[in-house]
Amino acid sequence: MSSSPTIEQFRSTLQSFADDRDWEKYHTPRNLVLAMVGEVGELAECFQWRDDMTVGLPRKPLPFNAILTEPQPHKINQHTIFRIASATLLASPAFTEFAFCEEISDIFLYLVRLADKCGIDLPAAAERKIRLNGIKYPADEVRGSRKKYTEYHSHKS
Repeated sequence: MSSSPTIEQFRSTLQSFADDRDWEKYHTPRNLVLAMVGEVGELAECFQWRDDMTVGLPRKPLPFNAILTEPQPHKINQHTIFRIASATLLASPAFTEFAFCEEISDIFLYLVRLADKCGIDLPAAAERKIRLNGIKYPADEVRGSRKKYTEYHSHKS
């Protein structure tokens, strides 16, 4: 049984990937943040126009009338049929799951690369953040609430 790659292994692989392509000069923190924001937008598209979800991946295909964008839907031409077929494929559960995995992986990889370029130990920073959130949001006080930590009585400014 193989183990999952570590953050360090991803960091090293991404560094080699950039080096092999002479992309290091493009991987500035600013460019990496902007690329990551673009990927977050693409991830959001996986959820766009779908019902609210509680758990799992977005799987509900778009309704047929949401795909059809012609001003007069009864006048369907070859171009419209191609658009409908393409949109139906893209909205299919299998493609949606694939797209979701692709976009969330892109975000993760950009985040690892950004942390590396900024000299941040990502696992240590994440552990520290989880501990700080535990202090900001004590379970006995915030359970079942979505208020920001500044709205709780125990918060000291």
